[in-house]
Amino acid sequence: MEALRQIPPVNDVLRELTEFEDILGEPFAGEIIAAVFTKTRQELSQAGNGASRIELTKRIAAEVSARLRECLRPSLRPVINASGVVLHTNLGRAVLPEGAIEHLRHISTRYSNVEFDVEQGQRGKRDVHVGKTLQLLLGCEAAIVVNNNAAAVLLILNSLAEGGEVIASRGEQVEIGESFRIPEILARSGAHLREVGSTNRTRIKDYETAINENTRLLLRVHPSNFRTIGFTERPSQEQFVELGRRRQIPTFEDLGSGCFVSMSDIGIDEPLAADSIRTGVDIISFSGDKLLGGPQAGIIAGKKLLVDKVRRNPLFRALRVDKLTLAVLEYVLRCYLRGDADAIPTWRMLHTSESELKVRAQSFAERVGRDASVIELKSVVGGGSAPENYIRSWGVALNSTLSDSELERALRMSDPPVIVRIEGGRVILDFRTIFIDEEELLLPIVGEILKR
Repeated sequence: MEALRQIPPVNDVLRELTEFEDILGEPFAGEIIAAVFTKTRQELSQAGNGASRIELTKRIAAEVSARLRECLRPSLRPVINASGVVLHTNLGRAVLPEGAIEHLRHISTRYSNVEFDVEQGQRGKRDVHVGKTLQLLLGCEAAIVVNNNAAAVLLILNSLAEGGEVIASRGEQVEIGESFRIPEILARSGAHLREVGSTNRTRIKDYETAINENTRLLLRVHPSNFRTIGFTERPSQEQFVELGRRRQIPTFEDLGSGCFVSMSDIGIDEPLAADSIRTGVDIISFSGDKLLGGPQAGIIAGKKLLVDKVRRNPLFRALRVDKLTLAVLEYVLRCYLRGDADAIPTWRMLHTSESELKVRAQSFAERVGRDASVIELKSVVGGGSAPENYIRSWGVALNSTLSDSELERALRMSDPPVIVRIEGGRVILDFRTIFIDEEELLLPIVGEILKR
């Protein structure tokens, strides 16, 4: 067919791709070029007539260029979080302090003493860079870090209870996301779960009755991503510790979020990690990228005898963190140590006053015009932290000829993507999770979409 004869030689197209000349010989580039030529042949076969060879050369080259740019563009990129979920798991949870990134840059672009004892002139342990600070902050005897809290739980259970029984309340068999459930992690650890109590009520005598010669650990799991209300009962931390001491069985508390400073001033009731240590829990674990406001990590702290046993487990090497995580975590922990929680974005975001958010929302709505209105909202902590705890906030509701789903998609597909929430049939921008310097990026995006 005549239209197919106008398809240019590959070399003619390659001459148009000078921007990519260094990678055109790579297999992935060849596959993209072949795919575009195949697509062009199919289109010309169906159309029956086509453009000139010169036009086709330009068209094919443009399509190849677009696909190569998309292929080379990083997949991981910033988004504007206008959802009001502060610790949004799908958006990276805790936002890191600028100072932490500067410290990371300084450490990672040069050699470092990550596993070298400078004073002794010999190999050292990477734990020391955060271990001492964690001991000071928590009042614990020892602490180590692995790549997330699920890994921490797995490692503790495997180290302290493999082959034996772990007693845990039936009401604490939580799922922590993507179908990772406590019973399944426990099974993978090589320990055996012995459930006690009921879904809504477990008493300390249920734990004591279940203790036998195979009992290796008493497990307490903080319900960080759910709440059981109504006719409920749960042993106190003091009762839990007393039983473990009396029966000489180690106690382990999975705290989940791992809060370092009380947030009762904003209505968030989360247990403090240091309180568990002070009460006498033998070993605890919690996340680094939730209420702590740091990088993804699983922190293990408690009695030196137990922490050392966990550290000696061969699995520790497979689950340990690298110098990048250590650098960021060290910076965040030292913010707490010097009493500078305001340097941590998560803390700052959670404590931003209603009045400040209202002023920002009003100013933004005025700049958008009649298609935006100020609205009082409730933000959430998110990330499996403080469920059913809402923080009063302010935002902007958008009015558009587009449906709410169409408007949500348009904002999500913008550059950068804007992640919103739909509430009461309206698309909402919650200003608690929008950084001030993002407003100038957000304004033209919203304005352009609302014109459609």
